[in-house]
Amino acid sequence: VQLVESGVGLVQPGGSLRLSCAVSGRTFSSYAMAWFRQAPGKERDFVADISWSGIGIRYADSVKGRFTISRDNAKSTVYLQINSLMPEDTAVYYCAADRLSSIDYKYWGQGTQVTVSS
Repeated sequence: VQLVESGVGLVQPGGSLRLSCAVSGRTFSSYAMAWFRQAPGKERDFVADISWSGIGIRYADSVKGRFTISRDNAKSTVYLQINSLMPEDTAVYYCAADRLSSIDYKYWGQGTQVTVSS
């Protein structure tokens, strides 16, 4: 299973962007998926996750109301829409698949850098 993240890298404060994570493999639709992020000098933090059906969704308190996770099982892709970007959203964003626990997943992408700066 391979996960490849993509999305715009540099965004001004207040802007929006959508990250995508394309997943190879035949069983994408059975995986719970998640997004994590790691800011410079900090540990990797949970951002959001979504069940295989798309019905169960959770968000970190810090991103509720601004971030939206979604998935398209037909395209084997999970998305993270981020609105009202703030400098503190600057981080490497990681996609993860196949939940082992609330903070641990079996498969991880390589990460994509998001920088929020004017």
